[in-house]
Amino acid sequence: MPTWTQNTFAGNPLDRAGELRNDPDWITEQKGKADALALVLWEGRPLLEPHADGPRLAWLDMGHALKLVTDRDLFLGLWKEAPVFAVEFEGPVDPATGPVQGLGDFFEMREAAAVLSGVEAAMAGTAKSLFDWRRRHGFCSACGQPTRTASGGWKRVCEACRTEHFPRVDPVTIMLPVYEGGDEPRCLLGRQAAWPAGRMSALAGFLEPGESIEEACAREVAEEAGLTVTTVRHHSSQPWPFPSQLMIGLIATVSDDQARPDQTELESVAWLTRAEARAVLAGAHPEIKAPPPFAIAHTLIRAWAEE
Repeated sequence: MPTWTQNTFAGNPLDRAGELRNDPDWITEQKGKADALALVLWEGRPLLEPHADGPRLAWLDMGHALKLVTDRDLFLGLWKEAPVFAVEFEGPVDPATGPVQGLGDFFEMREAAAVLSGVEAAMAGTAKSLFDWRRRHGFCSACGQPTRTASGGWKRVCEACRTEHFPRVDPVTIMLPVYEGGDEPRCLLGRQAAWPAGRMSALAGFLEPGESIEEACAREVAEEAGLTVTTVRHHSSQPWPFPSQLMIGLIATVSDDQARPDQTELESVAWLTRAEARAVLAGAHPEIKAPPPFAIAHTLIRAWAEE
């Protein structure tokens, strides 16, 4: 087991077989194996089946899955010796009312993350990110011609100019600003106007070209809350399949507590003591609601509140 914090969507147990999957004959052979399985998505939503312990991923025999979905499959990896794939339905009609009727229901990925085991959320999140990338990269960014899938879905190749395209991951800093002056330490939460009533969370922003993680953290905190970061401490990271980001979780010490929400990214901010942060996490705060437990923002708040 890892000795680091493992957030939801991390911990994929599959052997991705990085070199083997480059051989198209090997991929074809894996699809034909009797023990090959496929998880199923519809427009990024995984198919879940009911179970006594709560919903879990519904798995189809790969041969059956390939009869239902044409040219929308990818190789996820090997579970011991068994090949594991994913297939995706497209279109506005829910396949649970047709091709996969009776096998379960499709859940939005955030809903699924709240009920799936860590292992299953990691596999479903990986599949969603890869299918989202495939949907957005059907044409070559170098010459504009169509691309074809390769390496079991982990690469796209332009037949015209031979450029190879690989799945994109966008790095994001997500940080909990902490002020250690005054009577007791406090952390800062921010709120975006579009969020559900009462929801507050950590601050976050994409890294820009030419920036280090620490520089991006300091810039985002200054832009969104008008605060100066003095130290940055890494806590953990999280693959975030919406569509494909890497959330880099940080604790950022700031020089003062004169936070000013920028009214563009944040409409309001709130300073919380450790006791108040624990109340937010427990759902006992009178005004503030925590980010969902599967989000790394929740992890950061909890880590600081329980120090």
